[in-house]
Formats: sequence, structure tokens, C-alpha cells
Amino acid sequence: MTESDKSREQVLSDLRSAYERGASIRSLVAQTGRSYGSVHSMLRESGTRMRSRGGPNHRRRAS
Repeated sequence: MTESDKSREQVLSDLRSAYERGASIRSLVAQTGRSYGSVHSMLRESGTRMRSRGGPNHRRRAS
């Protein structure tokens, strides 16, 4: 089944599952061909609890 054949509910579920397993939004963008904003919006729409920004290499700025 291709991305375009899936129902919207299935796409939302797949994105949420992948994100909750640790996939980044950027990796989901690469997998789906959708924009960053679209993937982010779909994750929010599906009720996904979003992680904080930055990922494992993010460093806080020195004060």
C-alpha cells in the first residue's frame, strides 16, 4: 500500500507510532515526502505528546 492509498486516519496512526518509537519529525518528512509543517500538524492532530526540541545533540546556550 502506498502513502497515497492510506486513509488519513491510518497515516496519522503510522506517524504517531513511528514518532513515539523515537523517529524524528525530519526522518518522518524524509520517509513520507510531506513537509515538516504537515508532519508536525498531523502529529499534533493525532494527539501525540511532542518531545522537547533539539534531539540528542542539542546543547543549551551558556548563560
